[in-house]
Amino acid sequence: MSERLALSKLTGLPRTVACPGYDPAAHGSGIVHIGVGAFHRAHQAVYTDSALARKGGDWRIDGISLRSTDIADALNPQDGLYTLIIRGEEGISARVVGSIRRVIAAAREPDAALAALAAPETRIASMTVTEKAYGIDRARGAVDTGHPAIAADLANPRAPAGVIGMLVEGLRLRRERGLAPYTVLCCDNLPDNGSLVRAGVLNFARRVDPALAGWIENNVAFPATMVDRITPAATEATLAEAERLTGFADLAAIETEPFTQWVIEDHFTAGRPAWEADGAIFVEDVAPYEAMKLRMLNGTHSMLAYAGFLSAHKYVRDVMADAALARLVRRYMQAAAATLSPLPGIDFTDYANALAKRFANPAIAHETYQIAMDGTEKLPQRILGAASHALENGQDIRPFAFAVAAWMRYALGRTDDGAPYTLRDPREEVIRGALAGANDAGDIARALFALPGVFPERLTGDERWTSLVTEILATMLHKGMAGAVKEEAERQSR
Repeated sequence: MSERLALSKLTGLPRTVACPGYDPAAHGSGIVHIGVGAFHRAHQAVYTDSALARKGGDWRIDGISLRSTDIADALNPQDGLYTLIIRGEEGISARVVGSIRRVIAAAREPDAALAALAAPETRIASMTVTEKAYGIDRARGAVDTGHPAIAADLANPRAPAGVIGMLVEGLRLRRERGLAPYTVLCCDNLPDNGSLVRAGVLNFARRVDPALAGWIENNVAFPATMVDRITPAATEATLAEAERLTGFADLAAIETEPFTQWVIEDHFTAGRPAWEADGAIFVEDVAPYEAMKLRMLNGTHSMLAYAGFLSAHKYVRDVMADAALARLVRRYMQAAAATLSPLPGIDFTDYANALAKRFANPAIAHETYQIAMDGTEKLPQRILGAASHALENGQDIRPFAFAVAAWMRYALGRTDDGAPYTLRDPREEVIRGALAGANDAGDIARALFALPGVFPERLTGDERWTSLVTEILATMLHKGMAGAVKEEAERQSR
């Protein structure tokens, strides 16, 4: 292996690789970020890198990895540096990002993680974790006490291991020490993510210390955000490409697309970086942008992931090269757009065209199987809300019914030729139990419609909806996914 990327090696990088436009060592940290995965390193950390270069400030990032130690072991020997590879139709570019100061593996150094949150210089605590990691019951606006991390942290709130417990304990320590609170900034694809996390934090805090909950309620900002950048999981090919481009080994390299978007509610407790220097948009209300992205991009992504994976398409770009599936992708985006209220300055047709181009990018290897994970967590906000709106307003529900039927077919855990796969869903065991003894499309649909907390009664109580999903699922079972896709596309063109 070549020498590892590090601060002392920046002067040795080829001129074709963009370096931080500032001295990373000269800037202190002001952000603690929980979940230093590929998306964070392709998105928020890049905006922060640009803000530091253009406006300065002590805004570097101390990362916290809740479970794995891998990212800490990859980034820390590299002084937090990593290579961002941007793959577009025009070619490849590379950039070394310097905004991350260090990563704390909380499983190995729990006290260090809490110390970072309680540090006087920390002004923002941000997160990109999976939807299931929060352990918040959206319907009740409360933490789910049956969630393993929530239950463990409620039992021992001074030594938390989950994201909500850690945020609350960090705020408790700050209050105890007379420090100003940090802003809690959720950067996950969750509807009204700021309010959701606020509700979870307050509910958790009330269970351990009502006075602390009152302090949080009166003093802590929870801005909503909308984030967008397609970022596949890194592979050995990613690391090899980073070494070829930089001349140094980089175990934290990632690759992404040229497009990036960040819409943020401009409400911060103790200041923020100049993220607008790299194009972040600050608004009073994120909700319309969020709905557009969740329904048009994420909903379409889920649909094409289930149908694409079961049609033997490994990557999203392969789905878009399949004329029949690409037609259904366009149909879905059009139906999703019809459920949205007009948004000033946004043409939904232009947005759909841009999405289709991004999905078809031949340089991005985004796996359908990766997108398909956590289906029961994603369906409600990505697909079912739009489906309910369409049903209530007399709009076309077939695209949404096809997407749900594709998920139900995927939930069986076997391909058309019988090869098994894991669902990678937090309710995988529940799904398996519900489907035990299900023999046909009707049995499968009834069992999955009955899963608690997934499908709204507005849909499950409507015979037109349930019959349509069952009918499409029956075609998928009888003709295989590829056959069902072809039939659906032909039906659309008639």
